[in-house]
Amino acid sequence: MTVLPPLPTTPAAAATHRPSEGSVHSWDLSTGVDGPGTRFVTFLSGCPLTCLYCHNPDTWRMRAGKRTSADEVIAEARKYTRFIAASGGGATVSGGEPLLQPVFAGELLHRLKHELALHTALDTSGFPGARATDALLRHVDLVLLDIKSWDRETYRKVTGRPLQPTLDFARRLADLGKEVHLRFVLVPGLTDARENVEGVAAFAAGLGNVTRVDVLPFHKLGEGKWAALGKEFALHDTPSPTAEQLARGRAVFEARGLIAV
Repeated sequence: MTVLPPLPTTPAAAATHRPSEGSVHSWDLSTGVDGPGTRFVTFLSGCPLTCLYCHNPDTWRMRAGKRTSADEVIAEARKYTRFIAASGGGATVSGGEPLLQPVFAGELLHRLKHELALHTALDTSGFPGARATDALLRHVDLVLLDIKSWDRETYRKVTGRPLQPTLDFARRLADLGKEVHLRFVLVPGLTDARENVEGVAAFAAGLGNVTRVDVLPFHKLGEGKWAALGKEFALHDTPSPTAEQLARGRAVFEARGLIAV
């Protein structure tokens, strides 16, 4: 009698039939910026975008990360589950861009949700959204989605990539009924034009699944990392937005019936 091997129990096991590993930049506990409550955040290495204001350019190259098993990440997250649960938090898979490693990201999300019973969030630019299978997204409770500009030329200037894949992914998330928190970085003289903000707001309001918009101020906290990598920080002379500019930006989203913070 032939004994069949057990069926894979996770997306990664089904895809690879071997223990899942990925390139990990770091992990940390975070409050307030990576999803609701206190969260265990895993930052994966590799990103297809080269955003002018990126505060972690050291995550762009996948080979710069440490080869890490899913077991190691889960073991680390397990240490904090009681604390996280008490705060109403969860776990976030971020980057870099986690969807450059969809099998590994899917493995983490599956195990964080079902093995550790944590609320899960996926933090993504949406550009490689086509790599996220429906199976991966089934284990995601919340998507933190960056839309960096509505104007196509500005988007390409900011990121080095086209906007359309992100919009396509956003519409797919809406069709799947996935909750989305939208992020928009307000950069004076670059993304803050009224018509640009209006475009993002109109699109977000039309999706029907965006429950929060974070209008984030541009800052230069990553400039030192750019210098350490021998890269020029092109926005060196760009100021951070004032409180009034941020309020005007949030008001545009609020006028569309969205909660903006």
